[in-house]
Amino acid sequence: MRFLDFSGQILMNQMNFCVIFQQLVPYVHVGMKDSLRSLLLICCLSFVQIVNGDEAPTLLFDGKTFQGWYLFIQEKDKDPAKVFTIEDRCLHISGEKFGYLSTEKEYTNYELRLSYNWGDKKWPPREQVVRDSGIIYHAQGEDTVWCNGLELQIQEGDTGDLWLIPGKQEKPTVTLKGVPFGEKKEERRAVKWSTHEKPHGEWNEVLLVVKGKHFEHWVNGVKVMEGESMDREKGKIQLQSEGAEVWYRDISLVNITE
Repeated sequence: MRFLDFSGQILMNQMNFCVIFQQLVPYVHVGMKDSLRSLLLICCLSFVQIVNGDEAPTLLFDGKTFQGWYLFIQEKDKDPAKVFTIEDRCLHISGEKFGYLSTEKEYTNYELRLSYNWGDKKWPPREQVVRDSGIIYHAQGEDTVWCNGLELQIQEGDTGDLWLIPGKQEKPTVTLKGVPFGEKKEERRAVKWSTHEKPHGEWNEVLLVVKGKHFEHWVNGVKVMEGESMDREKGKIQLQSEGAEVWYRDISLVNITE
């Protein structure tokens, strides 16, 4: 995807464009509502997509309801501890209970973009370790903690890692740089190529690209992982509650048509 000036010269790809957008956000008036901020982001991304003839982004999370999503902790859509709530148009995950917020639909051929920011609270049994969450994608099979799928790790110091989640089935297998990974029992985690997280208290942007069996993990505009799934091309998208408080915002998805 390319962002063009009026002379038709290529200035930057979409990933770099969004990094620049993040740099501009602090200069927006502090009284600007989050809803207007989200609208500005979608307008900017839509412009990039229109230039390239691609489909405009869709907000998967509208900042007001859980429409299109369901909760799973010990049971579906039962959350007495209010682990998943909406605050200031952001998804707030307390982390107190292990579980996830899952899309109702399965997705394939897309770019998923979101921003996250850690809170301060941590809960047993992870109160003495780094903060942890994650995006499970290509999630399939029975709802359980956790579902069978691939995970883009969101964890302090480790954001961008790949985890293979078995659920109640055999764990997925992938190829990384052409080499099979996941066939051996101990092969569950593949470490990212480099670290690009921001300090605690700052927002980080994550981009997940899925095209057929190919996947890419991007952190703050830098690609840190890519590979090929060996057994799937689609599945649900799930945001984890895993013992740490975290906020998510600007959760958008663009269908890849080429």
